[in-house]
Amino acid sequence: MHSLSTTGKAAIVVPTGFITAQSGIEKNIREALINRGWLRGVVSMPSNIFASTGTNVSVIFIDKEADNEHIVLVDSSKLGKTIKEGKNQRTVLTREEEERIINAMNQKLPEEDFSVVISAEQIKEKNYSFSAGQYFEVKIEYVEITAEEFQNKMTSFENNLTAMFAESAELEKKIQENLKKLRYE
Repeated sequence: MHSLSTTGKAAIVVPTGFITAQSGIEKNIREALINRGWLRGVVSMPSNIFASTGTNVSVIFIDKEADNEHIVLVDSSKLGKTIKEGKNQRTVLTREEEERIINAMNQKLPEEDFSVVISAEQIKEKNYSFSAGQYFEVKIEYVEITAEEFQNKMTSFENNLTAMFAESAELEKKIQENLKKLRYE
C-alpha cells in the first residue's frame, strides 16, 4: 500500500482467512483500506486454484482512486472444474467463468449469491469483513400448508425420531457388549 503512487492500483493474493480475521494485522490492514477509501473489490477464489497449495485464496484489488460507495465483493468459490496435474489437483476456471468475474468487477454488477456492490459504511457495519457471503440477502421461502398437512408432517417427524432413538439405543447396547468382550493379552 505504501509503495503505490497517488493514483496506484494493485492486486494482492491473500489467504481467504485474511478477509474475515477479527483481530491482528489483517484487520488493521482492512480497516486502513476502507478508511483511506482504497478498496476497489475482493474476489474469493475457488479452492485449489493453485496446484502447489490447497490454501483458499482471495484477491484484493486496491485502487487509490477507488469509489467508496461501490465496492465489489465476488464469491467465485463455487466456480471451476477440478483437474489433476501430476500428483496435484487444481481448480481451473472456464473462459466464461473468468469473464463473469471480470464483468462483475469492472461493471460493478451485483448478482445473486455471486457478487455484491456495497459501500464502505456497510463494510464497517460488518466489522470490516471483505467476505461477499456476509452481504448476500438471506431468502426464506414460506409454503402454505393445511393443519392436516402440518399434523401429518409432525407425526412423520416423531416416528422418524423414535426410530432413530431406538436404533441409537440398540447401537449403544452393542458397543457396551463389545467393550465387555475386550481382553488385554
